[in-house]
Amino acid sequence: MSYSVSRKRSLPMCSFIGSSSSNENLRIPKLSLSSDKNGSSLGQEPQDADYVLPCLSDEIETMILSRFPISKHWKLCCLNNKYFNLMKSGEIYKIRRMIGLKESLVFMLASGERNWCLLDGGFKSCKKLPIIPSDYKFEFGVKDSFSAGTHLFVSGMEMDGAVIWRYELTTNEWFKDPSMITPRCRFATASCDTFAYVAGGLEIENCIQVLNSAEKYNSENQTWEKLPNMNQTRKSCSGCYLDNKFYVIGGQDEKDKDLTCGEFFDEMTNKWYLIPNMLKDIVLSSSRSPLIAVVNNELYTLDASSNEVKVYVKGTNSWKKLGFVPVRADKLQGGWGVAFKSLGNELLVIGTTSNSCYTCLPHPDLEVLEWKQIVCGSGNHNPFIHNCAVMLA
Repeated sequence: MSYSVSRKRSLPMCSFIGSSSSNENLRIPKLSLSSDKNGSSLGQEPQDADYVLPCLSDEIETMILSRFPISKHWKLCCLNNKYFNLMKSGEIYKIRRMIGLKESLVFMLASGERNWCLLDGGFKSCKKLPIIPSDYKFEFGVKDSFSAGTHLFVSGMEMDGAVIWRYELTTNEWFKDPSMITPRCRFATASCDTFAYVAGGLEIENCIQVLNSAEKYNSENQTWEKLPNMNQTRKSCSGCYLDNKFYVIGGQDEKDKDLTCGEFFDEMTNKWYLIPNMLKDIVLSSSRSPLIAVVNNELYTLDASSNEVKVYVKGTNSWKKLGFVPVRADKLQGGWGVAFKSLGNELLVIGTTSNSCYTCLPHPDLEVLEWKQIVCGSGNHNPFIHNCAVMLA
């Protein structure tokens, strides 16, 4: 009985398995199935293939790798040095921004914890970041946090003065960052791509002077740029990026008077514009900044006094009620310990009780929001949240 086989084909050793990208062919030995009557094999000499499949270029490989979920990037780093260095360089995240691929990452510091936690957007994985290599004054003092690009920033006071620590997602390390032009605390902040905006707050050295100054940070070259001053001095205010403008809302002035006005900075005109009575329908708390979040270019707030979510109606400068949140922000002093953030096209609220992480898909036309409970990482975090920031990477 005789069997015939086709000729051997030669395939490339592509760099996906760690070899060079040369045109060197991979020989696949042919198994001869042709036998004589005595059962001996009638083998043939190995031959080169009739064609060669080209390896993927470095550019195509990088485009493919950029589509991997961020929670799986550690696996790519284990493949070989090439991919490890590629991930560490940040090139993957630049391509993700270029093609409009963004994934929400939640960073939070819970009460009693020294490590910040990083949760992916689906809350399926929870990772503890390295401890910030600072001193005890920074660790136990009041801290502010924000993000820009693939960096998380935590600002506060050390024994030697004001400091900003920068966490780099690509290297999983903390670095000291350049200080603001005017170091501050209890300020408003917002992020847009690789830029961060800060405004208002207290001068951090003595925490006496209430500020109206504003700054813009470029995470690619790690520099601060001074912006025009706001119309109003304000501390304990909140910020957001809405309609391609930097909004600053609420807070108190130098006389500790609650401010119902808001204002926004338009980079096209390089000016601030005041919005009188923007928070007239919100019960304000002098103890903390308003809880606000922007989803699909709509502004939402968690009114801690009533435990209700409200959406801002831009045309009428008013707020519409959208029902209650499933956590008790009103049991705490002015909403302290609760995180209220945007998470892609969802709203996220965390705090007050164990496993109290909820999301919803908001829309201004809804009468009541429908909240879905999720398991927040390992599910064993302290429910009182000191700091929380969301990064789009």
